[in-house]
Amino acid sequence: MSKPLQVYLDDHEMELLEAWVLERGWTKSQAVRAAVRALTRSRDEDPLLGACGMIDGLPKDLSRRIDDYLEELFVAENRGSIYRRRRRTR
Repeated sequence: MSKPLQVYLDDHEMELLEAWVLERGWTKSQAVRAAVRALTRSRDEDPLLGACGMIDGLPKDLSRRIDDYLEELFVAENRGSIYRRRRRTR
């Protein structure tokens, strides 16, 4: 059974919430329920959450720039030269 909850947000918080739900097509209630579940989930229930903090020395902006770091790691700067076949000279 669902129970009502009244929450007071300042103008800035309300703007952030409204923009967030609009971008995802959610309701404010769905967003609040998802936030409560995420904030109260234990590390034992979520293997990915349990892995948080296991590796020291990662960049502070890793979560924001993960695609950039993966590209640096897996994409060679001059990839074409690696796969070019050399012509035989006679």
